[in-house]
Amino acid sequence: MDPVRRRRERRSDGERASGLAARNARSSLHIAGREQPVTSAAERDALLELAASTETPSPELCLKIARASLTLEDYGTGYAWLARATDSPGPFVAWASAAGLLAKLEAAAPPTRRREARVSLAGSYTTSQLGPLLRLAAFRRGIRLELYETGFDAYTQEIFDRSSGLYAFEPDYVILAPHEGAVRFPSLAEDPARALDDEAARWEGLWEALHEWSCARVMQHTFAIRPETAWGHVAGRVPGSRDELLRALNARLAEAAGDRVLIVDCDRIAAAFGKRGWFDDRYWHLAKQAVALDALPELARHTAAVLAAAEGLSAKCVVLDLDNTLWGGVVAEDGLAGIALGGTPQGEAHVAFQEYLLALRARGILLAVVSKNNSADAKEPFESHPDMRLRLSHFAAFFANWEDKPTNLRRVAEELDIGLDSLVFVDDNPAEREAIRQVVPEVEVVTLPKDPSGYVRALSDSLFFEAASLTSADLARAGQYAARSTVARLEQNAGSLENFYASLGMEAFVAPFDELNLPRIAQLIGKTNQFNVTTRRHGLNAVRAFMDDPRTVTLYLRLRDHFVDHGLVAVLIAREEDGLLDIDTWLMSCRVIGRTVEDELLMRLCTLAQERGCSRLRGTFIPTAKNSVVHDLFERFGFELVGEKDGLTTWVYDIAEKGVVKSEFISAWSDAAVHA
Repeated sequence: MDPVRRRRERRSDGERASGLAARNARSSLHIAGREQPVTSAAERDALLELAASTETPSPELCLKIARASLTLEDYGTGYAWLARATDSPGPFVAWASAAGLLAKLEAAAPPTRRREARVSLAGSYTTSQLGPLLRLAAFRRGIRLELYETGFDAYTQEIFDRSSGLYAFEPDYVILAPHEGAVRFPSLAEDPARALDDEAARWEGLWEALHEWSCARVMQHTFAIRPETAWGHVAGRVPGSRDELLRALNARLAEAAGDRVLIVDCDRIAAAFGKRGWFDDRYWHLAKQAVALDALPELARHTAAVLAAAEGLSAKCVVLDLDNTLWGGVVAEDGLAGIALGGTPQGEAHVAFQEYLLALRARGILLAVVSKNNSADAKEPFESHPDMRLRLSHFAAFFANWEDKPTNLRRVAEELDIGLDSLVFVDDNPAEREAIRQVVPEVEVVTLPKDPSGYVRALSDSLFFEAASLTSADLARAGQYAARSTVARLEQNAGSLENFYASLGMEAFVAPFDELNLPRIAQLIGKTNQFNVTTRRHGLNAVRAFMDDPRTVTLYLRLRDHFVDHGLVAVLIAREEDGLLDIDTWLMSCRVIGRTVEDELLMRLCTLAQERGCSRLRGTFIPTAKNSVVHDLFERFGFELVGEKDGLTTWVYDIAEKGVVKSEFISAWSDAAVHA
């Protein structure tokens, strides 16, 4: 064929393809923009194609796809795109529409979520707009939420009336959602100290009533302080001014909450949102709506994030790319001296991001690297660059190779012995981020802006690392994972499993639950998935009730070895009934699986059973998607199967016949400092 003709035909083919693509795009935009519902698979596919053209499709487009999927009875796709619609905090109209769609999807096909929770929302203002948005935000965080709302400003009456609907609902959580107008401070208090004491006592009294009359955990919204003040810039210098007393009250309640009460810092949320946008007096005068409608999605997101943290659903590890993420440029091409790190606006932004990551690590979040790079090139900045804040020792896992990132993410989860749903992926490359969303949807993905100065905000605003409380175990976690690599090398060189166990020098402290350790115990019960025979979730108040019940045996175990103090890592709860101990909860942190900790704990339970005159133990295995590691736990210890129904199995161990279980590799740890 004539070369000129061939070029003309190729150009003609390209023009036809380009024209077809343009027509398809116009068609997709037309479908997306019209008000009529999408009812055909072809039209929905056109919307999906349009959504695929951007990493951040609008909430309106996501909802249109979700509605079409509901119509087509493709419920899984509907739920997936409904979740995408809530990845941004607003606007209110989109979130309200999404909340209504969630109710329709649930009616058609109830979703399978990681948790279920019953929540009472008790507000001093109209919460009928907040409630559905809270259900939506909780859905995005993996919680199916049943909601009860008290009447307008009826929270005090319902809390102090034991026959109220609040208590009849039997909530797992009670959210106290007052606004600053509910606080009884005058414009200027004559006795500021007394005014503060009285108001703090009023709110703490509500907490105490809830704790006494229910097993619910309390979540307190603190008070957003209005931007308007009669005192101007001297307000902070007037101890009795209302503004200053509100700040002091927020601090007092946060301190008094300890680990018993969850806190949502509404003043911080309002400041980040913009207080003139948070407060809109039109809504208050029209409908007693204290928070502006467009601010409600952000309040719902933060409340759901704290709720998810209390349910053990916060992420545990941030997995990082290197080039153009931790530093600017490509180290293998630009060389150590050529990467942007310190010294320039771009370089300073990357340093600030590293410092934020170090702060996350200091509070117990694990750091890992997954990078397409030569290993030596990837490690050089950590070892030699003077402006690096992060060092290799800060990472619990480090994979720099040429394998695809989904594969390496699975390796990170396997090496750290955590679920993929505990990982958050951070990468500057949109294509890599989309690959993770498609191939490993369990992993959360942070959308980074092009400017690295926005990296800290993007990661912080994701709310993936929210904490319900902080324990000493959280603060020590990063060091414990670093010690695990040393132990892994020791295991490889030990020759036999028995030699390995003996070489560790393991010591355990086992004791009944006590008030000091209750927060960590409740935390483990709330988040442990793998070594957990029943996966029953008990809140702090329920755990305290077990501790105070004379017919319930409670045990926690702390473990240390030659390398590290692992802290409180195992929990067991058993109820005494009819001459046996029935195991309600038996769980262990994944950090110490394979250390014979279960032998030690079961040995102690056998001994306590004999002391109580009980000759048998009874255990139940309730299978979940994540606890297969203990599917044969009772069988391994010699329990006999006595019942099976719908996958649930019941086992009995006869202590009189089989004797006390032996623990051969863990010795007693009796230091007085063990309680600290």
